[in-house]
This record gives sequence, structure tokens and C-alpha cells, in this order.
Amino acid sequence: MATKSKSHVVRVGLVQMACPPDPAANLKKAMARVGEAARRGARIVCLPELFRSQYFCQEEDYAHFKLAEAVPGPTTGALARLAKKLRVAIVAPVFERRARGVYHNTAAVIDAGGKMLGKYRKMHIPDDPLYYEKFYFTPGDFGFRAWTTRHGRIGVLICWDQWYPEAARLTALQGAEILFYPTAIGWHPREKARLGVAQHDAWETIQRSHAVANGCFVVAVNRVGHERPAGGDGIEFWGQSFVAGPDGQVSARAGTDTEEVVIADCDLDRVEYSRTHWPFLRDRRVDAYGDITKRMVD
Repeated sequence: MATKSKSHVVRVGLVQMACPPDPAANLKKAMARVGEAARRGARIVCLPELFRSQYFCQEEDYAHFKLAEAVPGPTTGALARLAKKLRVAIVAPVFERRARGVYHNTAAVIDAGGKMLGKYRKMHIPDDPLYYEKFYFTPGDFGFRAWTTRHGRIGVLICWDQWYPEAARLTALQGAEILFYPTAIGWHPREKARLGVAQHDAWETIQRSHAVANGCFVVAVNRVGHERPAGGDGIEFWGQSFVAGPDGQVSARAGTDTEEVVIADCDLDRVEYSRTHWPFLRDRRVDAYGDITKRMVD
């Protein structure tokens, strides 16, 4: 009698953390949290966007460019050594200094043996009140990418990218089974009472939709804390890091104001099941999508 093959389950770790001003302290804390995730069985661990500092994009200040570093560089080197020691893959967001005057919002993908498989540079760069990222970041030029880690094939997108179905689709089309979204998103305190619930609901809904439309897992990793690097009201980061399965259902979610290491199991056999039973990728009309490359269709 044939026996059913064992499901390909990958345990992921989401490091939801507060990020005080000291980069060295943040890196030390992040490494400790990665260690905690590994002890709890995580095989792929993701850190929040720009975790080494406070979210400095709340203001336009040339002094903040000093926070940037090369990739590979000190942060990715430290995390690569940790990945090798713990035998975990790590998604490591870094403020990348590519050259004089050229900086990127980047995430390095480090495999469980400590090798850096590559990096993703944030493609969609916002410019909104307290999110003045265009002042700092050049849009990514690698396009959308996926990597085969020791524990599964993953794609990485960053924060503002999470609102764009094109980004999720193009990453999934490269075979990504899990989409990781390191994030720094929160409420403007004066808007929270009036718009807070709707803003958070939209953020979670769009990412759960990516999981359904692409038949994959989505892992969103946010920071927490009320940061005011520019003074004023600042941003109250809403946490609530979560994991959604290919059916869009949330299997794990962190709190709104707590530092947590969230652990969740992703059964990659569900990707195959979803993509055959809900064959959205099969039924795409690729012959009819030419206008998607236009800004508007008249």
C-alpha cells in the first residue's frame, strides 16, 4: 500500500520589532530575534524594512545618508555569519549605498549556508506626508526576482510594493512559493481615530489578495513603536505582521504594539494544490494584457 509523501512544510519567522535610533543596538536586537526564531524551528526569517534605524524618511535631511552602507557590507556580513551558524535563511533589509549619490532601499537574501543569493531593490518609491522616500532612494533596477533557498523558493518585495498586484504577479511567475514583504507602515496619529481601521484593513486585504491571486504564501513583517525623528506627531507603526496562505486566510498575526517573533508553518504543497484547483495562472489572457505597460488607457 502506497504511503502519502510528507508535506513540504517550511517554518517561517517574522521579527516584529521597535527600532530606536542606535543602529548597532538594532542590529544586535535583530540578531537575537533571529536566534529566537531559529530556536523555535524557523528556517526562513524576515526582518522589518530599514530595521537598523528609525524610519528616517519622515523628513528630508541629508545627514541620514550616513546611515547607508554597501551591500554586501557590515550588516549583511554579520547576518550571513549568523545564517550559517543557525542554518537559517534571512531576508535582510538594508539602506544600500550603491555609489556616491545613488542609494537604494534594499533587501538582501541570505541562504542558510551564509551565502548571499542576491538582493532586491525596492521598485515603487512613495512620496507622501512623512514618507518622503524619493528624497533618499533611487528606484530599483533589478526588476522583480525570486530565489531558491535551501528551504524553498521565495520572492521579496518591500513595503510600498505591497500595493501593486503587478509586483506580486511577476514575482510569483518566477516560481516564488512565499512572498516576503518587509515593511514600515503606520498611522498618522491625527488620522488614526477617523481612518485607522480602514487603512489597516486595506493594507492587509491587498496582500491577502496577492496570496489568492498567485496561489502562494504572503509574509508581511512590520515594525512597531511611535517614532518622531522629525518631531511633530510622528508615525505610530501598527505592527500586526502576519502570514496568509494561498487561500488568503491569515494563519498567524502579531499585535499592534508589541515586539514579537511570530512563527508560522507554510505547507508548500498547498501552493501546488491552489494553483491547480484555482488555476488563475493557467487562465491568464497574456495575449490581451499589452495595455498594462501604459500609464493610462485612453
